[in-house]
Amino acid sequence: MISLFTRCLAEFVGTFVLVFGGCGSAVFAAVFPDVKANELGIGFVGVSLAFGLTVLTMAYAIGHISGCHLNPAVSFGLWAGKRFPGSELLPYIIAQVLGAIVAAGLIYLIATGKQGFTLSGSNPLATNGFGVHSPGGYSLVACFITEVVLTFVFLIVILGSTDGRAPKGFAPIAIGLALTLIHLISIPITNTSVNPARSTGPALFAGVELFRQVWMFWVAPILGAILAGFFYSKVLGESGEQVVGEAELQLK
Repeated sequence: MISLFTRCLAEFVGTFVLVFGGCGSAVFAAVFPDVKANELGIGFVGVSLAFGLTVLTMAYAIGHISGCHLNPAVSFGLWAGKRFPGSELLPYIIAQVLGAIVAAGLIYLIATGKQGFTLSGSNPLATNGFGVHSPGGYSLVACFITEVVLTFVFLIVILGSTDGRAPKGFAPIAIGLALTLIHLISIPITNTSVNPARSTGPALFAGVELFRQVWMFWVAPILGAILAGFFYSKVLGESGEQVVGEAELQLK
């Protein structure tokens, strides 16, 4: 069995790649060279693919080591689905949050290297938000519902594709595509979180006002994930195999 320290280190690296790849694409490439002249920018579709591809590639890279959660909500969902021990939740979450913070700090450092860069707009550094910080101006209630439902869906895909009864080796593809779809739906609503670590990292560098909204991006995704874990194990039926680290590929 791979040591807990090694698995947490893998979670740190994987979450770093997720945030640097996903949020970095939003900061550096989404509206390149600028909003008005956006012929070279990747837009919503490009950012959605960036998040999906980071998860897919990291699942193949570290799934056999840590399970490639990359997300406190996923760790909670796998625990609720009887796939992950509660005793390892805190170490995994600490590693994930630290990876996200380091990635967000590096994005900020690189971004300040461009003349005229400022932390302006409703979602600087690809932060998540509701109300005035929702890209489309959606309310707290609308954003909360969106994050709960989409995290629920995400965990159902994760739990189903990593079930012992599912076809082997395809879980990362299904999970990466699911995260891409989730972003295509919800970037205009919350700028897409479904991941407390991903929300926390950029908010730390974006200012107090954005950081004050981070609580929602912890509560809603974790609630959705736990509901999905209980639903899958109690209603859809579980294979009985625990999926932790080297036992099976799994995610976010």
